[in-house]
Amino acid sequence: MDRVHKFFMSMIPPTVTHQEKKVRVGKDGKPHFYEPEELKAARVKLRAYLGPFAPDAPAEGGVRLVVKWLFPRGSHPDGTYRTTKPDTDNLQKLLKDCMTAERFWIDDAQVCCEIVEKFWAEKCGIYIEVTELDT
Repeated sequence: MDRVHKFFMSMIPPTVTHQEKKVRVGKDGKPHFYEPEELKAARVKLRAYLGPFAPDAPAEGGVRLVVKWLFPRGSHPDGTYRTTKPDTDNLQKLLKDCMTAERFWIDDAQVCCEIVEKFWAEKCGIYIEVTELDT
């Protein structure tokens, strides 16, 4: 039987994404990638919020991941889809990297099904549902 782990992190979700890594050419002439301070801060924030929800042991098999990103609605109607940047795939990359670091699974390659939505919402945060699949 599949095991499900659901939780909601009440926060203003970060809008900086993994795609915002920077590159500079070192003295050796080779490119070196680095994270700007904004990206580092987003990673620290996500890990701090994810930590209390981390499972006792990481998933070992396939995982279904459902994520709902709820951004401050401003003048938008509550619960309407957000159709502006950041892109869901870019949001997910940083989140999955943080979830790997917090040991929700061994490797994010285990995520074999993914459902992602982003909304404008009165109550901001990130809803996450991790299902360990019987594979």
